[in-house]
Amino acid sequence: MVADMEIAASKTATAMAEFMGLAADKTDEVRMAVVEACINSFEHSHADDSRVYLTFAVTGNEEPEKLLITVRDTGRGFEPTEVAEPKIEEKLKAERKRGWGLKIIRGLMDEVGIESDAEGTTITMVKYARPGEEDD
Repeated sequence: MVADMEIAASKTATAMAEFMGLAADKTDEVRMAVVEACINSFEHSHADDSRVYLTFAVTGNEEPEKLLITVRDTGRGFEPTEVAEPKIEEKLKAERKRGWGLKIIRGLMDEVGIESDAEGTTITMVKYARPGEEDD
């Protein structure tokens, strides 16, 4: 893992969101989601190579319609349905306050997909230029 790699990734995400013409608050949402996804991968993948692979794509016909970001690792994977939804009341009382990453990512992006198995995890995140005009 390269030091501050999540910061470099967030700069790319910001540039892509600005290229699409996203509002500042939506651009910040994309930036924060990318940082969370990278940190989750660094901390939880236990990948032998300690690498995180990112792709960024802007799609659309005549104008940018969708920003698609994937964050992939080659770690041991996990079962997304077994990740407990954090509850603020419990976290305030708990010694371990962490565990908000996936909830934060889902709250910030328009669509989030998680594919995970013994060969790694890929998180796919989508932000639409015009929410409500999502793909069918």
